[in-house]
Amino acid sequence: MSTRSRLIIALSSLLLVLTFFFPLWKIDLNAPQYPEGLGLRIWLHQISGLKPNDLQSINGLNHYIGMKPIEQDSIPELTIMPYIMTFMILSGLTIAFFKQKKLVYLWLILFVILGIVGLYDFYIWGYEYGHNLDPNAPIKVPGMTYQPPLFGSKQLLNINAVSLPSISSFLILISILLIVTTIYSDKKKETK
Repeated sequence: MSTRSRLIIALSSLLLVLTFFFPLWKIDLNAPQYPEGLGLRIWLHQISGLKPNDLQSINGLNHYIGMKPIEQDSIPELTIMPYIMTFMILSGLTIAFFKQKKLVYLWLILFVILGIVGLYDFYIWGYEYGHNLDPNAPIKVPGMTYQPPLFGSKQLLNINAVSLPSISSFLILISILLIVTTIYSDKKKETK
């Protein structure tokens, strides 16, 4: 593995440090009663509103339709994810100092698996919040569920929910693409 490749691996690992400072995902809600909209931001370690009272307003809406409140302490992933990301950063930096391609492949595979598991976990979280409704909720619409989309937009009664990756997701994707490009570049040099 070339010095250039090892530097790119180190850079892609260090790029992940920025994921602690930007949200991973965003869910925005647009409705006539909220002309400025409401926003939810999901970080590695917390869930926050786009504006100071958004999370409180979303929890108020959730109460009326029977959804559980979104409480940070009830989401164990927010405690676990910072450790997973720290491990990926430190292991990537460690791999950059060794010249073993197998470790780079292993790191990339682990990264992709963690991404798939993370998206699946997020889907399940949304499913449980949107389907496990309080039967005593003030507003009940027979057959209605309130699961936000994993990607894209979805109409939930008079609310349009839009769920998309945010800055940290793109940083992770860039990091993975840097590793893939490095592997491809090294393979190309080997065949010459």
